Amino acid sequence: MMPYHRPRSLADALALRAATGALPLAGGTDIHPLRTARAAWGEPWRTPILDLSAVPGLDGITETAEGWRIGARTTWTTIAETSLPPLFDGLRAAAREVGGRQVQNRGTIAGNLVTASPAGDGIPNLLALDASVELSATTGTRRMPVADFITGYRATALAPGEIVTALHIPRDDGARGRFVKLGARRYLVISIAMAAAVLRSEDGRIAQARIAIGACSPVAQRLPELEAALRDVELARAATVPRAAHLATLAPISDIRASTEYRQNAALALLRDLLAGFAA
Repeated sequence: MMPYHRPRSLADALALRAATGALPLAGGTDIHPLRTARAAWGEPWRTPILDLSAVPGLDGITETAEGWRIGARTTWTTIAETSLPPLFDGLRAAAREVGGRQVQNRGTIAGNLVTASPAGDGIPNLLALDASVELSATTGTRRMPVADFITGYRATALAPGEIVTALHIPRDDGARGRFVKLGARRYLVISIAMAAAVLRSEDGRIAQARIAIGACSPVAQRLPELEAALRDVELARAATVPRAAHLATLAPISDIRASTEYRQNAALALLRDLLAGFAA
């Protein structure tokens, strides 16, 4: 039988993580299906589990002097239902589209990030929000940008002994967020392509844009060339700006859900829809 730990303090959780290398579990919406699939093929699961459900201080969204802190165990339902400024409209839209209601009630924002799937709906939004991740260990706490935290396909910079304890979103007064995704059906679907943006406009023109694309490369990516091209553009004309050249850094694959060419075309169409929504 695999070891199972359920500490009741962060200090105990970090000590166990350092001593055993146990896999942190919060909502379990990724770990439980993985264990079930392995069992179905007759492969034993021997990785120790570190259940974080009893550790205080890992839930909820709090406003700070510099912005907002989202606890690692905060669920998608909490994000969708919490009153937040328009800056978070994209992340809240994604929260309403992560799986079904049961997954939204259990799945956590940190779990979505640490899984580091190219199709993780939260990740493009965190990139557009310029979020940083808080990492805790027995040796102390550090922060790093989400863009640096995800290092490759289902790979992160999480060091041995570390646990993600929060996400931090900097204040951006007057900015608005949006999120759009494309799947084979409306709900309960893995994204074929998705796009998230945070825009701040002044006098009808774009003062700043942060835009990210997901499910079109091994990791979700910001689009700095498109962001630069949008600066000082009239908001009403923003949807005419994206071009195929702005997506040159992407590397979409062909799989059972879509071909490379389809994903490329879909990403461009999504970007135009995304920007048109800001002017609507």
